[in-house]
Amino acid sequence: MARPPRRGAVALEVGVPPDRTKLRAWGRALLALAAAVLPAAVVLPAAAAPRATPSAEGSGLVMVLDSSGSMAGSDGAGGTRIAAARKAVGTVVDALPEGYPTGLRVYGADKPKGCDDTRLARPVAPLDRAGLKQAVAGVTPKGDTPIGLSLAKAAQDLPKPAAGAIGKRTIVLISDGEDTCRTPQPCQIASQLAASGVDLHVDVVGFQVAGTARNQLECIAKSGNGQYYDAPDAQSLARQLQRAGQLSAAGYRFQGNEVHGTGDRKGAPVVGPGQYLDSIGPNEKRYYAVDLDAASVADFSATVVPPSGSAIGSLDTLRTQIAYDADGSCQSSTAMFGQREGATPLTSGVSRIPSQSGTGTCDKPGRYWLVVERRADTGSDAAAWPVELMFHVEHPLAKGTTPAQSAPEYGAGGKGATLPTTPPKDVTGGTGFNDARSLGPGVWRDRILPAQTIWYKVPVSWGQQLRYDVEFANEPRSGQSSHTSFGSTQVYTPFRAPVGSGTGVFTPQVPYNGRPASLSMGTVPVSWTNRYETHPNVIPVHAKGDFYIAVTLGARTAQIAENPQIGVVLRVAVLGQAKAGPEAGAAAVKGEAIDDGSGPVATGTAGGGWPAIRVAGVSVGGLGVLLLAGLGLSYVWARRKPGTGGAGGGRGTR
Repeated sequence: MARPPRRGAVALEVGVPPDRTKLRAWGRALLALAAAVLPAAVVLPAAAAPRATPSAEGSGLVMVLDSSGSMAGSDGAGGTRIAAARKAVGTVVDALPEGYPTGLRVYGADKPKGCDDTRLARPVAPLDRAGLKQAVAGVTPKGDTPIGLSLAKAAQDLPKPAAGAIGKRTIVLISDGEDTCRTPQPCQIASQLAASGVDLHVDVVGFQVAGTARNQLECIAKSGNGQYYDAPDAQSLARQLQRAGQLSAAGYRFQGNEVHGTGDRKGAPVVGPGQYLDSIGPNEKRYYAVDLDAASVADFSATVVPPSGSAIGSLDTLRTQIAYDADGSCQSSTAMFGQREGATPLTSGVSRIPSQSGTGTCDKPGRYWLVVERRADTGSDAAAWPVELMFHVEHPLAKGTTPAQSAPEYGAGGKGATLPTTPPKDVTGGTGFNDARSLGPGVWRDRILPAQTIWYKVPVSWGQQLRYDVEFANEPRSGQSSHTSFGSTQVYTPFRAPVGSGTGVFTPQVPYNGRPASLSMGTVPVSWTNRYETHPNVIPVHAKGDFYIAVTLGARTAQIAENPQIGVVLRVAVLGQAKAGPEAGAAAVKGEAIDDGSGPVATGTAGGGWPAIRVAGVSVGGLGVLLLAGLGLSYVWARRKPGTGGAGGGRGTR
């Protein structure tokens, strides 16, 4: 399924849920601070077909095309609506990745009247571009508009996921009017389909619609946990349909063993280190039992991946917790969506860290529980969402090893860090943690869809820190659009703990209105002893490995940008000398060569090149600082040396 949050997701280390009334007020103030953005101009080329990647089992797309009598009318540009639709379908199938299961259903194409006039023109099968184009070319508009029945049939056209698998099944409805058959009610059908499984949703492209017809089509998309795309002309029809199709094919690739958490500690399934898949509904908790020793660190993360069109509140949250005894808690962490444009992947991560003294409340060996809680406001999506869980155990250092000093300051990796300025290389980001694209230091260029999150990973060793910029392109804007959306980024540790929010150093989101905009993000240096620090963006940076970068573009960008995809540039640096190990005095090592799989260097030629122009930095007033200050939280960045009094598990609460 498709797709860290933001007006980006904001990760908070708190023991109690946030005060929603206060946060709403702070949110309004923050939006006011973000009003002026004055970046430099960057122009990027048109969209290209996405990289072919294996689709998740059970995934697929079926387009449902309005072929009723009204589609024989004028498109306002000298052609007919059905001709524009044929061209748009051709555009989307050309842009889909090789082999992606795709089909076509039409309604109103076979007889002048009839509310049963719907048929599968091309079954859902590995992508056959020529076959789909041929099928749509043979469609002649004739009859009625049985949208509700067609949606119900389309759900049956899609492949059934295998037991335990989580794919992404998408229905894309293209219509120029409302249902003329009244029964079954299309909004009701869409709602039933969305509730039938965590992997099915309905997107809608409204072609030259207004009034009651548009209201109904928007209702179908909202009820079906999908996106509504408005297409006032033939050009925008092709653009919006291409976006819907590509977003379907770019769904999050899940991995893990199926598990079913319980609603309380009693009867919770016992799990070992590994990766798992479950689902969670609004305002539900899921418990998983684990057995821990007295000395090892337990890292736990949860990632929910709702359909991109799912209704969310800006204050909807995902909370992870490690609990013990009847009602004890070692530590908890809360991640927040922080925007209302539609759901994106959201990750929360937490660790049980035994104290240095060995006398903390969470130091004892025995049974603990990993807890996931989804908090949703009234009006938020009521469907269950897939959740991917990771549980990892870090064993203590060898006896007698003295770890290096902690590194809680950003230092050379602060906002003013020097980043690469070489010509950018092509790269295609992954759909999630599991297929994140490997990057090395350098400048990289990619493309992103509205409502999409793309993922990368960068190896970072002991003593090193990750620092990067994300630059969103200057895009031609459609019409006189005055909309403003957002771009955001987050960085995650090897065990998926988000560490880029609320630092006062970096801001994880920026307004985006088609003009250039940029973000800076990074981590403190990796040190084993960071686990005993107090700041939530330092504690998790305690192990070397692949650090993950997630980049998100808001759904409202679909109403702003003329090109189907929006250009994005990443400038990545890994700063500091790599050390051979976590111990004090570890020898320096030369950096290993990284197979980055990069494409050709940009040439800057017209039509297909990417200029190596740096976008000016943008500040929106320190989002994270204001949120943390408003919550009444304070953190002391105290540098602690090994052997001093511990925090870790001793920070538990009851």
